[in-house]
Amino acid sequence: MRPRRLRPVLTLLSTLATAATLALGTAGPATAAERPAPVRHTAAAHDLTSVTELLAQRLLLADKVAAAKYGTDTPIDDPEREARILDDVRARAAGLGLDPDAVAAVFRDQIEANKLVQRGLYARWDANPGERPTERPDLTKEVRPALDRITTQLLAALDDTEQSRARPSCGPRLAMAAGWSAYTHRLDALHLKGLGRALPSVCAEF
Repeated sequence: MRPRRLRPVLTLLSTLATAATLALGTAGPATAAERPAPVRHTAAAHDLTSVTELLAQRLLLADKVAAAKYGTDTPIDDPEREARILDDVRARAAGLGLDPDAVAAVFRDQIEANKLVQRGLYARWDANPGERPTERPDLTKEVRPALDRITTQLLAALDDTEQSRARPSCGPRLAMAAGWSAYTHRLDALHLKGLGRALPSVCAEF
């Protein structure tokens, strides 16, 4: 996505981040039981919510990744695993008839967004020991299988929205879809920043 096409998305998310900071403070995203009732969103953005919902879900798993790694020798950056993920999605994208490099760019943004949230959580926990996680999720048995499931679903959503993502109106519609997903998951300022980092490659160049 060219910078001028990304600007509406980032402006929206910046506004949402400010609102989230005022409303939620440093509290984390809402649980399913705490999320507000859905609000109506336009049909024009509906197709892209299939993508932004998965981006938000993947982003929320960063909390568990961070909780699994925090206080251990496991680094946030894992270049070898990241390379394997990108090689895998390139191969699977080719099988779907999608541009492997374009799909890899989307997933690269997801990886960077996830790490952005992890670093933010580390900083929060370092500054506020009382907020540190009390349980350590199993990265291999619990967290990574969940990420793998979202990878499969996101590939399917990118395939379903290929034509829609190539339209000139993709940027504004993506902004609306992202706003919808941010609202329904009640993302705080840190996760909104992560969502903004997850979006740049969703709309295709043309």
